This record gives sequence, structure tokens and C-alpha cells, in this order.
Amino acid sequence: MVAGGLQMPQVMAQSSTGGFDILNLRWKNREGFKPLYYFLTRTRPNQRSTYFLLIKKKDRDRAIMKLDVTIPSHFKAKIEPKNIRFAYCEAGSVSSRTKCGETIPASISLNNDGKLIEIVPTSPVPTDRTIGVELKLRNPYGRGMYQFNALAQSPGEVTLARYLGSWVIELKGGG
Repeated sequence: MVAGGLQMPQVMAQSSTGGFDILNLRWKNREGFKPLYYFLTRTRPNQRSTYFLLIKKKDRDRAIMKLDVTIPSHFKAKIEPKNIRFAYCEAGSVSSRTKCGETIPASISLNNDGKLIEIVPTSPVPTDRTIGVELKLRNPYGRGMYQFNALAQSPGEVTLARYLGSWVIELKGGG
């Protein structure tokens, strides 16, 4: 996948039988691929869900003046700008829920037929806290895996966005 002229690392799967087997995935660590933390309130197809796509402070070393989230073309869900929020967040654990608190003032827009979320904060976001993109939507119909990518521009950089990492989201089948 290419976004903004950058080549995105892709998640690879393989099966011992030589064919693709969704039940027996083995991730290949690819140079340049960096997994990011996420949480979904519901993982079944066609359910209303809130996606928390987090970028922990350890996953970035520079302030952010623009954040792009690329969405795969095969992710067939309607995303609306009014249902997207950029905020300071806390990653959940065994004993606590993932939650986003204070909203970060930003301009949020959808481009590339809804497959690119562009977030431009009113001032650069420092590296001292975990940030996140909160999406409210209805999951696509059918199970699958989807790789969303985070690209960021920092103050003082050339206008090229840097790859921060990817959220590899799995939707499970059944009811």
C-alpha cells in the first residue's frame, strides 16, 4: 500500500499447507513493520463498535502537527467525520478499560473516498502522553483482518509523513 508516496509494510500470513489459512496465521516480522495498540468494543461483523486506535508515547519521539490514518480499501464500513475524535487516551489492561479523555482540538477530514483520515491539531501534539483516534461505526459485514496505518508529520520536517506503525484489526465471524 502506498500513502503519500511512502511504501507501507504489509502483514504477511502463511500456512503449513502452502495456502492461506485464516485459522493458522503466523506473523512474519518484516523490517519496518511496527504494531500499534488498539481496542474495539465489539469484534463481530455488522455490530456497532467504537475503535480506539492508540499511539503510545513510547511509539513516537516527535511532536505531531498532522496525523494520517490510512484505511484499507477492503474495509467496507461507513466512516463519518462527526464520529471521529482525536484525544488523549489511556491504554487498557487486565484490570482497566481503554478510554479516551480530553479531546485534542483538531480539524478532521476524510479523503480518498473515505480511506484516509486526516487530522490536523490546532497546535503540535507533544510526545508526553498517549494519543488516540476514536471511531464510532458499524463493523463491516463478514470476518476479516484489516491493517490501518499511522503516518505523521512533525514541526520543522519536510512535508513527507513518517510511518509510525500499524493497527492490525481482526473481526471475528459468527454470532
